[in-house]
Amino acid sequence: MTVDSSMSSGYCSLEEELEDCFFTAKTTFFRNAQSKHSPKNVCKPVEEPRRPPTLQEIKQKIDSYNTREKNCLGMKLSEDGTYTGFIKVHLKLRRPVTVPAGIRPQSIYDAIKEVNLAATTDKRTSFYLPLDAIKQLHISSTTTVSEVIQGLLKKFMVVDNPQKFALFKRTHKDGQVLFQKLSIADCPLYLRLLAGPDTDVLSFVLKENETGEVEWDAFSIPELQNFLTILEKEEQDKIQQV
Repeated sequence: MTVDSSMSSGYCSLEEELEDCFFTAKTTFFRNAQSKHSPKNVCKPVEEPRRPPTLQEIKQKIDSYNTREKNCLGMKLSEDGTYTGFIKVHLKLRRPVTVPAGIRPQSIYDAIKEVNLAATTDKRTSFYLPLDAIKQLHISSTTTVSEVIQGLLKKFMVVDNPQKFALFKRTHKDGQVLFQKLSIADCPLYLRLLAGPDTDVLSFVLKENETGEVEWDAFSIPELQNFLTILEKEEQDKIQQV
């Protein structure tokens, strides 16, 4: 892998062994506007579309961000207007994840060569990731929520469907902790830039993707069998308690 400062061709930093870097080419996302019929004889002001920030505005925001960042984790601006920086993701997964069985931990060589260790075996096992563990990621302004989730799963060699997980932004308001699910097309580093470096103002949390209904089609047969095993064990424990 070639280290390049241009975000259009991909970027990776090998300065720290503990950092995960995964960028992709710049992508433009289009959202379909939902047409809503307004009642007759009601005049509403026409909202102008929010224009993207200019290069000068981005530079000013980055300069302001870096002056407040105290841990040498500032952002760097490229000539094409993209920028790189760090985010921290809290892992709050309450269910077990599926990983390959009998696989050695990923080495720096594997990361550089993009070796997919999960593809070397068909054996699977399940275990719980440490609750509220924190992972620091080095990403670009064009890295999306979807790519952040996939990168985290790849780092921990989790082979579960990425649709089972969601990235939330955690904020504080009036003494309350608020969680908001991010769209897969959102760019976390841009949100980090707007909020500033203080993680008490804004932080990111990886959780299960709660959609109200369990999407059983997203689970494999071994996973479903594992769920049955867990339920049977819990049932036996309840019977013994009674």
